[in-house]
Amino acid sequence: MALDAKSTIMQGRAVLGIEFGSTRIKAVLVDSEYKPIAQGAHEWENQLVDCLWTYSTEAIWYGLQDCYADLRKDVRAKYDVEIETLAAVGVSAMMHGYMPFDKDGEILVPFRTWRNTNTGEAAAALSKLFNFNIPLRWSISHLYQAILNGEEHVKDITFLTTLAGYIHWKLTGEKVLGVGDASGMIPVDSETKDYNATMVKEFDKLIAPKAYPWHLEDILPKSLVAGENAGNLTERGASLLDVSGHLKAGVPFCPPEGDAGTGMVATNAVLRRTGNVSAGTSSFSMIVLEKELSKPYEVIDMVTTPDGAPVAMVHCNNCTSDLNAWVNIFKEYQQLLGLPVDMGAIFGKLYNAALEGAPDCGGLLSYNYFSGEPVTGLAEGRPLFVRKATDKFSLANFMRANLYASVAVLKIGNDILFNDEKVEVDRITGHGGLFKTPGVGQRILAAALNSPISVMETAGEGGPWGMALLAGFMANNAEKKSLAGWLNDNVFLGATGTEIAPDPADVEGFNKYIENYTRGLALEHCAIKL
Repeated sequence: MALDAKSTIMQGRAVLGIEFGSTRIKAVLVDSEYKPIAQGAHEWENQLVDCLWTYSTEAIWYGLQDCYADLRKDVRAKYDVEIETLAAVGVSAMMHGYMPFDKDGEILVPFRTWRNTNTGEAAAALSKLFNFNIPLRWSISHLYQAILNGEEHVKDITFLTTLAGYIHWKLTGEKVLGVGDASGMIPVDSETKDYNATMVKEFDKLIAPKAYPWHLEDILPKSLVAGENAGNLTERGASLLDVSGHLKAGVPFCPPEGDAGTGMVATNAVLRRTGNVSAGTSSFSMIVLEKELSKPYEVIDMVTTPDGAPVAMVHCNNCTSDLNAWVNIFKEYQQLLGLPVDMGAIFGKLYNAALEGAPDCGGLLSYNYFSGEPVTGLAEGRPLFVRKATDKFSLANFMRANLYASVAVLKIGNDILFNDEKVEVDRITGHGGLFKTPGVGQRILAAALNSPISVMETAGEGGPWGMALLAGFMANNAEKKSLAGWLNDNVFLGATGTEIAPDPADVEGFNKYIENYTRGLALEHCAIKL
């Protein structure tokens, strides 16, 4: 018989997942049936410092502590108890980026996030060397770009990791990384579940003339697969996480993962021929492949599931930020009129109005580039809205154009998978902020990908819930099931949701929109010169 939530917490059987997103750090506590029973959050924003997007280490730790304190507050309010211990914990974060440390454990340069696009020279050279697409945001691109730039700190590196790996290390003392996040540092071999040994040797040979006192394999975190124990909370780690002092050391941790991996888990999309789309500040699709692609593609990243299966990832730096900015204008208009503001109602009204627009948006175009967009070859971003005087400029078409823009780049990448590589999928599941208004984001994405899109009732729980599931998989899998089998049997059995099939008129309209969008990219290239 399942324990009630209060007893679960008091007996230390609750499982905690924490995820560092682009704008929010969130913690989700789950019970023995993996249902959320408490949560905490902390809002934060990246900073542009010396032309590079970053978060300070002070912001990282303050954010984690404030998020956990908010979780404690929620637990006390609901159950009148304190969290003293836990069955398991997992930490996830934005993938990729660059966090190099010296022998004393001090960070050598400010954290360079996935959002930076200054690594073009390095990524191009490594892609050619490895005959494998190396994206701009991957850790190896940042490392090699720092080498090409002659940055002084490189010689002092003793450890290189991602944000999730950094937090896990400081909480447990273990320099490890889940294989999915590791595959965003340097390519991973899906057979060995470890870094591609040939590429590691090729990189060492490439930089040998620099005579650095390290080899690549010596500074990378150890790659672990889902289900493995990745260490335990230390006394120091407990004080870093819970400044109140209630949480005791010794709690087991699962391998830290990237937000792409937690998205796959949260949508039950780790099995081959399944896929998911995460659509929030950024967007990405993950399709678990039956076989490798025929050749490398610059706009498709090859990563892995948390248990090491090959995944084709299309990552877009921009998704809903510009859309949210436009919605905020309508909020300000309501305030100007002295009307009460309900953001849920504003989003709902505007999103649903978009469905009344022309399938091709009446010719209107939106480019939602707050930052650079590697898929379309832009190192910087400038949000643009474009129309001809003869286009039908209505609210419905305006909102539809902005919704289309949020997944336009995603469509460009996935068209390669579905049209050129003939990749087949049985199910694509959407999650993230774009899908909060029921049916609208689903219908738009279905038109973009020309594929049915499912949204589960649980998908709104998001990445931290997915991380909690990975922690639960490590702690509660005595039968040694596969990750996919465990998720099916223990979490998603009987789960409900909705599926929307693509409307042929919407598909045709989106295709026309994307033709205009592609031609209009020249305008965006001109805009970034301003």
